[in-house]
Parts: sequence; C-alpha cells; structure tokens
Amino acid sequence: MLIASKHILISRTDNIGDIILTLPMARRLKQINPGVKISLLCRSYAAEVVRYSGDIDEVVEEESVANDLYGFLRRSDIDTIILAQPNHALARAAFFARIKHRIGNAQQKIYQLLYCNDRVRFRKGISPNHEAQINFEFLKPYGDSTIPTREEIPDYYHFSIPPDQDITAAFQPHEFNLILHPKSNGHGREWPIEHYISLAEKLAGQPGLRVWITGSAEEGKWLEEHAAPLLMMPHVVNTCGSMSLSRLTQFIFQADGLVASGTGPLHLSAAIGQNTLGLFPPTRPMHAGRWAALGKRASNLSNDHPTCVGCEKLHIMTCDCMRAISPDSVLETIQDWINRKAAGQRI
Repeated sequence: MLIASKHILISRTDNIGDIILTLPMARRLKQINPGVKISLLCRSYAAEVVRYSGDIDEVVEEESVANDLYGFLRRSDIDTIILAQPNHALARAAFFARIKHRIGNAQQKIYQLLYCNDRVRFRKGISPNHEAQINFEFLKPYGDSTIPTREEIPDYYHFSIPPDQDITAAFQPHEFNLILHPKSNGHGREWPIEHYISLAEKLAGQPGLRVWITGSAEEGKWLEEHAAPLLMMPHVVNTCGSMSLSRLTQFIFQADGLVASGTGPLHLSAAIGQNTLGLFPPTRPMHAGRWAALGKRASNLSNDHPTCVGCEKLHIMTCDCMRAISPDSVLETIQDWINRKAAGQRI
C-alpha cells in the first residue's frame, strides 16, 4: 500500500554537504504530498543554513532533542520519519513512539530492518547515481521511483539568502571576488596546496581580482604552517575561522565564484547557484560520478584515469590523481568567469 504523509521528519545529522544533497528529495516530497509539512533533524551548526531552504518548514536541532527522542516524537504530530542517514537511536524511538511510517534502507543496517516498516533497499557503493539522486530511493514507498537526472537536480533547490552589508562592502572595491576553499575537513581528497599556491600566483596579475581563502580555524592554522606563501600574497585574504556556516553561505552567495575539492562548501556553493568549480579524483567512492558539484553554474574537473594505484584505500589528503589536475586547467575556467563578468554577462 502506498503511503501519504502530513508531517515528515527527515533525519540527516552528519555533514553540511550531505544535508545539501538531501534537500532535493524534500522538494519532491512537497510535490507528491501537497500541503505536507517537512521538518529536518540536523546538528545545530548546520541549522541556519537549512533554514535558508524554502522546502524545509521546520528545523529540529539534534542537540535539543537527543536526550529525549521518544518524548519529542510523542509530543509531535510527525507521522513519517525518513532515515536519510542511519540513526539507531532515532529508529528505535520512532518504533516505540508508534510513528506511523518509518522509512529506512534495510540494506544498510540490520536495526532498520527491525524498526522500519516502510523499507527501501539499495547499495550506495554500487550505484551509478550521484548522492543527490540516490536519496530519491527513499521515496519509493510513495510510489515514486523516478530519479531526476543530474541536470534536473538544480531545479529542486530553493534558497532565500539575505545579503549582508558588511560582505557587500568588503567585495565592492574589487572587480572579481574569488573564493578558494583548499581544505576538506578530512572528508574528501584535496587538490594539492602547491597547486593552490601556483593558481594564486597566476591570478596575481589579474586587475581587480581578490582571492578569499575560507575554512575552519583549524584549517587556517594548517595553512599558516604549510601554505605561508599563499597567505602572504597581497591579493589574498585569509578568512579561515572567522565565519559561522550561515555567514559563510552569505559570503559564498555574494562572491563571484568558488573553487574547492569535494567538501561541504562546494556543494553549498553549487546548490545556491554560485559559479562553482569542483576538483575530484577519478576513483570510487570519491569520484565526481558520486560527489560532483551539481548546480546551474557548476562544473567539475577530474583526471580521466587513475594515476596512482590503490589511493582510494589510503588515508591521505591528496594523491597523484589530484595532482594531475593542473593549475592551468583551473585557471582557464576562472578566466572564463572573469571574461564573462567583464562583458556584462551573468557568470
């Protein structure tokens, strides 16, 4: 029997990139359940960004309910939970709180077979689809088995991001404001820092261009130790550790473009419609086939064939596959952005 929902709670308590790639599913849920209320359970650090999404009606911060998930569910009018990320405690609480529909991937965790009553089955590791497409598997209990194409995914994003006057003032003196996000917080294979340095050097002669380095405070310390030449360039500004995630979203939205490897700010940039370039290795499970930046102004670069053997099994920040993406190839894309902006085109 196909299900219908009045209030859906989507659980996604991991990283911002994963959350961003879950939001298109929320839009489709609105389409197939007219009038439905959608809440999203996430960590507090990501909550303000999720509130920018027009498809999420309420954000539930994990920290505020973690100690009493059962009580939270019993007091709510939630009739459906989608475990977009495995969550043992939530699955168990939903079962005992008698939530009517409990959707989970029975192929992932055995407890989802026990506690979920509207089960789907798929294996991410062997799927040819992008992560954002894979999330649509959770909609099969609604009788919806259509997976949007990668080209269609950007149409499922709806953000409303207020401009910040201080950011506007910081960007205004410069003809082009480019964000480089060199680190990935350990969540993706990184473009070598020496390539970022080379790229910044090549951009030094571009009139009116300002490079803004973003990242966490910890990543900023790493850059100070390993990329001092980058941070010392006169056209480069280091902002690491100075912004909350919601402010970083505004910062990205008001800039002219962003370059990064597979990390949360990359997916955020693409989803909000910013000019975005993603850098990826060709090896599973880190490849662009699964994690490419998907947006109306997003593109991606990757070496066609693996350059190093077994790098997907190594706990390393970068590899020869990433070194094979040359600074000149990245510069070519950025130069195209600059030229189109100078010509008065929307970049």
